[in-house]
Amino acid sequence: MHRKHTKAKINEWFWGWFMIAPMMIGLMVLNIIPAFQTLYLSFFKVGAFGRGNIFVGFDNYMKMIHDDQVWYAVGNTIKYTLIVVPAIIVLSMIIAVLLNNKLRGKHIYRTIYFIPAVATPAAVAMVWRWLYNNYFGVINVFIKKIGLQSVDWVNDPKIALFSVAIIGIWSIVGYNMVIILAGLQVIPNDYYEASSIDGASPVCQFFRITVPLVSPAIFFVMITSIFQSMQVFDIIYMMIDVTSPAYDKTVSLVYLFYNNSFKYMNQGYGSVIVMLLIVIVMVVTVILVKMQRKLVNYM
Repeated sequence: MHRKHTKAKINEWFWGWFMIAPMMIGLMVLNIIPAFQTLYLSFFKVGAFGRGNIFVGFDNYMKMIHDDQVWYAVGNTIKYTLIVVPAIIVLSMIIAVLLNNKLRGKHIYRTIYFIPAVATPAAVAMVWRWLYNNYFGVINVFIKKIGLQSVDWVNDPKIALFSVAIIGIWSIVGYNMVIILAGLQVIPNDYYEASSIDGASPVCQFFRITVPLVSPAIFFVMITSIFQSMQVFDIIYMMIDVTSPAYDKTVSLVYLFYNNSFKYMNQGYGSVIVMLLIVIVMVVTVILVKMQRKLVNYM
């Protein structure tokens, strides 16, 4: 019996690791190994084509500490995250609740809302650059028709970050709506029927039943949205040029890493910027894990 029990355990252990092996290998190759390589490069002045590296110790880190543009990028990344994440959660929740009700053509609406999530960033940027255009953009044409002056949505430092945030929200809200909608559909209808008998209003049902029971999905949306927002690059890269007056007010940490590593060919300094982002993400992760115990309710 002992041998059979041991053999069954070994068999279970083998197939368990076999099933998760692709994910573990992908995690090692695409995430963990590059992270250590980045840490290694952060202590060097990298030569052309990765050859002739010169060890500089903590010089890159000292340069980063005194680089105002890095701290502009940190502030912009945090601001972008604080704008985008709450908006995504609220809008995704509202749309999901509406589309979870009996509504004619709701499957068509679900598809329409989800389309931006699968659109390529380049196509999205082209459409929004046209919408934001100072002279013939649809938004400014409408603004002029109601008697207001046109707005430089992309190059005005005061509003450029909000303009980019709108694109980020529009691009991902449909995907997160689907996740929350899946959470709504597993809530037993008995809860709503019992609360209706007790005289609970729809608003009361929403905050006392819907929100607590769908909190795991909301928390997942919050985590993924935060991480995506803190790594924002493609939208800002395609909307804001380095020569734009709004560059310092919109540049993110990943955009700054890209410029230093591939435009200015300073991979060592770019690696330091990535390490700063990794530290920020780790701190945020610890905070979110602690928040999970208080915010998430499981049925």
